[in-house]
Amino acid sequence: MPKPGTNAAELKAQILQRAERERVKFLRLQFTDILGVIKNVEVPDRQFAEALDGRIMFDGSSIEGFVRIEESDMYLQPDLGTFQVFPWAEAGSAAGGGSVRVGRIICDIANPDGTPFAGCPRSTLKKAIHLAASQGLRMKAGPEAEFFLFQRRDGQPTTETHDGAGYFDLAPVDLGEDVRREIVLTLEQMGIEIEAAHHEVAPGQHEVDFHHDDVLATADNVSTFRFVVKNVALRNHLHATFMPKPIFGVNGSGLHIYQSLYRDGRNAFVDETGSLQLSDTCLHYIGGLLRHAKGFCAVTNPLVNSYKRLVPGFEAPTAIAWSEKNRSPLVRVPAARGDHTRVELRMPDPSCNPYLAFAMMLRAGLDGIEQQIDPGPPVNKNIYKMSHRERRHLRIDDLPGNLSEALDEFEKDPLVRDTLGDHIFEHFLAAKREEWEGYIRHVSGWEIDRYLRVY
Repeated sequence: MPKPGTNAAELKAQILQRAERERVKFLRLQFTDILGVIKNVEVPDRQFAEALDGRIMFDGSSIEGFVRIEESDMYLQPDLGTFQVFPWAEAGSAAGGGSVRVGRIICDIANPDGTPFAGCPRSTLKKAIHLAASQGLRMKAGPEAEFFLFQRRDGQPTTETHDGAGYFDLAPVDLGEDVRREIVLTLEQMGIEIEAAHHEVAPGQHEVDFHHDDVLATADNVSTFRFVVKNVALRNHLHATFMPKPIFGVNGSGLHIYQSLYRDGRNAFVDETGSLQLSDTCLHYIGGLLRHAKGFCAVTNPLVNSYKRLVPGFEAPTAIAWSEKNRSPLVRVPAARGDHTRVELRMPDPSCNPYLAFAMMLRAGLDGIEQQIDPGPPVNKNIYKMSHRERRHLRIDDLPGNLSEALDEFEKDPLVRDTLGDHIFEHFLAAKREEWEGYIRHVSGWEIDRYLRVY
């Protein structure tokens, strides 16, 4: 990573020197589309200097939700501090043979006139970060990302697990231990600090916990993490998936987000004299998350399949409430205090676009602070076991039950459009409405099994 205060010219020189020293032959200019899928334009070493100057153009009309064909020219503006070299070697060309080293740098998308492109998810997060900075606040986040490792058959992924392990189990029951260790080592070689990794509840399910860091770096890391996990799994003849609920009857995969705000270098969520030692800033931030959870649910849980995970009985939240003692509500405040005071949002899943998801969380929390939204008292009973009457008495609402309901709430919340901007808002909504329409027209195996012989 570059030293603080290093100027752009020095950074470019350092990158070019490192690329030459490590014999990097290709550079991937990495970005994401609106749905969070990693895209890249790859350039050979003779074009590295041009790429680092932001002079590489690509056709935006071919990217999901970007632009129409008549306005397709886009430029890749590299964030020089994100340059890394992939630890593995890639296959060389048929002519050259051998293997080559490949680097990557994360980019923002710019219009031909140099202005930020309205459809760039990373720029959307940057706008939210700048808004927080204007109020003297800086967001940090530390995700816990879950995923499944499945076997492959004839080159195709299956949903067959390669272990029979459970929560925190070890080898030989956890046959994914070596692969998980390789994933962590690869991430660390790419400058991503990992705090822990372990087997999760379901067979074949794993979790990697990230270090608490600035939110933009964290979003970059989540995006890179998904690419690394899939790559390492494939190299071990396995398939990694971030699909939220790939197997019926077992826990799905979440992306629990620990988050906090800092003011003047101090954790703004701490007040040793306050209730539960939480500041009003923290409580209002929680209030903002709760108020806007329905609206941003389509962003943090963007798939039809996401709502197969958000059901009672599998540790995923369905109730819009908060607690400091149990994991059934949407928001939890872990016991640690002082600089380690965090708010955990438990609804997101790892299929989300991390840039848009973090932007929505931050804006929701800032709105809670600005509007001084009271989150109400913490709910420390197990909400799953409450009666309908108890829940109504405590005014506990539920998250949307499916993607269609989530999109209805998405459309109704003005903060969502204001955060995402008209371009991303409209294109995201159109893509997800199309996904829902395709789903409800499909006749599933469950329907055949249930209805074909009876009716």
